[in-house]
Amino acid sequence: MKTELSRTLGIEHAIFGFTPFPAVAAALTRAGGFGVLGAVRYTAPDDLARDLDWMQEHTDGLPYGLDVVMPAKKAVEGVTEAEIEAMIPEEHRAFVRATLAKHGVPELPEGEASGWRITGWMEQVARSQLDVAFDYPIRLLANALGSPPPDVVARAHDHGVLVAALAGSARHARHHADAGIDVVVAQGYEAGGHTGEIASMVLTPEVVDAVSPLPVLAAGGIGSGEQIAAGLALGAQGVWLGSIWLTTTEAELHSRALTDKLLAAGSGDTVRSRALTGKPARQLRTEWTDAWDDPAGPGPLPMPLQGLLVAEAVSRIQRYEVEPLLGTPVGQIVGRMNSERSVQQVVDDLTRGFEEAVDRINRIAGRSEA
Repeated sequence: MKTELSRTLGIEHAIFGFTPFPAVAAALTRAGGFGVLGAVRYTAPDDLARDLDWMQEHTDGLPYGLDVVMPAKKAVEGVTEAEIEAMIPEEHRAFVRATLAKHGVPELPEGEASGWRITGWMEQVARSQLDVAFDYPIRLLANALGSPPPDVVARAHDHGVLVAALAGSARHARHHADAGIDVVVAQGYEAGGHTGEIASMVLTPEVVDAVSPLPVLAAGGIGSGEQIAAGLALGAQGVWLGSIWLTTTEAELHSRALTDKLLAAGSGDTVRSRALTGKPARQLRTEWTDAWDDPAGPGPLPMPLQGLLVAEAVSRIQRYEVEPLLGTPVGQIVGRMNSERSVQQVVDDLTRGFEEAVDRINRIAGRSEA
């Protein structure tokens, strides 16, 4: 499964995997793909350095990348996290308390701080992550919310690092090309996490045409080799997969209840909601997302206020595995995620399915006697 981009990066398969889990990213790289570690949860530079040290030890000298979050538009600027938290209306804090009380969610133990704070959405945090990352031989820097600032693109290029950015429309993709981005990820509506409103089958060829000859990765709703073949047939030079890794044995969800929910979910059990971060993000539909999407409620705040508002609540829900509220960002491909497999097994299934799809098309086209 080789393309011009995969050859440039020196990888066997043009499968790029975004994941917040170092063990998953490293396993994908070892399996011949390209692991991309999500940095948003690393609010302390030392923690990111620790996990990049681990990646170095477990990738056998093979290439990997890093994904950061630097919003294209800043909701707040030049203020501290405490000052940002002070902007959160009391009405919204009361709504969080009431929702948790309705479901009997216990408080965190005394002295235990929230382990889930989306301060990574703040540009200054992402910049501190880059100060660490460029000390390591990463080969790709991806930004999940548009083109990084020009100085970040230039800095990456100075280190010989390719820069990728996600796009939900051809217009966004052209903006990335104008900003000097090297790889555009065409992320369709079906994708987990922050995503736009155009489906992958429509979006991928539009983006390919819009930014040619830049390489494009197809993303959103892809979880089989047949779908990878479709993405490459539409002009992509590889695929960008995220959700499919959540139920791998290397994933560190730390919640049996959440894993079971993912394994049981169908493709219609997700929703695009602002409940988690303040921007539309596809995730499991739960009573938590329903509460925030209810017109009778106060509605979500803009990023990064919403993430800071719900940080402790999410930690409490996860710690006590409160099933009606328990969720995670995930794409519509969750309907095919019905068994736990290792990363290597996933890659084997993807490459096998890809080969079968290509053989099938060759037979249809009369290029094979089999």
